Amino acid sequence: MEIKTIKIGDVEIKQTAALAPMASVADRAYRLVCKEHGAAYMVSEMISAKGLCYSDRKTEELCTVDDRERPYALQIFGEEPDFCARAAAMLMKYKPDILDINMGCPVPKIAGNGSGSALMKDIDRAYAITKAVVAASNVPVTVKFRSGWDENSINAPEFAKAMEAAGAMGLTVHGRTKTQMYHGKADRDIIRQVKAAVKIPVIGNGDIDCAESAADMYRRTGCDLVMVGRGSYGNPWIFSRIESYFENGIIPPEPTLEERLEAMYHQTELAVSFKGEHTAMAEARRECAFYLKGIKGAASYRSRCGSLASLADLKALIEEIRKAEGIC
Repeated sequence: MEIKTIKIGDVEIKQTAALAPMASVADRAYRLVCKEHGAAYMVSEMISAKGLCYSDRKTEELCTVDDRERPYALQIFGEEPDFCARAAAMLMKYKPDILDINMGCPVPKIAGNGSGSALMKDIDRAYAITKAVVAASNVPVTVKFRSGWDENSINAPEFAKAMEAAGAMGLTVHGRTKTQMYHGKADRDIIRQVKAAVKIPVIGNGDIDCAESAADMYRRTGCDLVMVGRGSYGNPWIFSRIESYFENGIIPPEPTLEERLEAMYHQTELAVSFKGEHTAMAEARRECAFYLKGIKGAASYRSRCGSLASLADLKALIEEIRKAEGIC
């Protein structure tokens, strides 16, 4: 079956699966590896509107757009329309394909300051932010949000209509409330309701961890694209498996141990090239543990990941695993 495409504004995206923005996880190295395995669309880690306006060095580092990642969105968060508009205008020099606004992050340091999912309690402010960002941008603007603040305030369809009215050209809905964080199950019916409520593309997000669950999201919600988050941890193959399933109904075999080891090293090597060995290896300790989950002796190897300090350390660990598994 031929895979179709969707358009957000004039940006064309293959209708397979996108990679979700995940702060402190989906960095450039992570995204590039997922892209190599078929991710159709990328979104940056969250960029603070105020941090960007105040020229915070770490914030500016998140703005890099690598042409290999396109189509690619930069994502901002903030609670003040003026700051968000200023940040949007500043981001245009990095030439993103799309600008996304985070109105779904549930973590206390974001939502507790009035940003992220806190905006679902203030639709008027969310509308003002979106309208201001649209006016300041020369690329399509999208909004990512949740089903609501809590189970007593499920308002995603109403929220979606307001964002569309403010000029958003696409929406991403995570089917959990803020108070659920990442617990329980994502509500796919609320995504279906959002899709029915608006005329712009809707991306469904939540609990996509295999090709079958991606297909189920499309079928049950009618969404235009699906977005994979935690299902990609140590598993960039999820994107190629989804694409193959949609294209010919065949799900490729799970990656071999050697393929996992090679991808783990490749991602870490990329991270070192972008961030330097000291910073990259500190972050790689968690990423490598994802790749080793479920293998024989995983607990011991994953514990060893906690002390990785160099690419040489990682090479030594990989060779130890290969030797233990009889891989030449």
